[in-house]
Amino acid sequence: MLEEAGIATVIIAAEAFRDRLEAMRVPRLLTTPHWMGRPLGRPGDVATQRETLRKALAQLERS
Repeated sequence: MLEEAGIATVIIAAEAFRDRLEAMRVPRLLTTPHWMGRPLGRPGDVATQRETLRKALAQLERS
């Protein structure tokens, strides 16, 4: 619904979910090597969290 309304989205998920999400044909997908439930990285790991968000925002900028 968001994409249909012109609002671009990106899914950030653990690599373990890549196959399932690709099968769902999501518009944009960023997978990370982090644990399930922590797709941005460990709690308190601000540098990794920021880098993951930068990558996601870069995908949105290219859309």
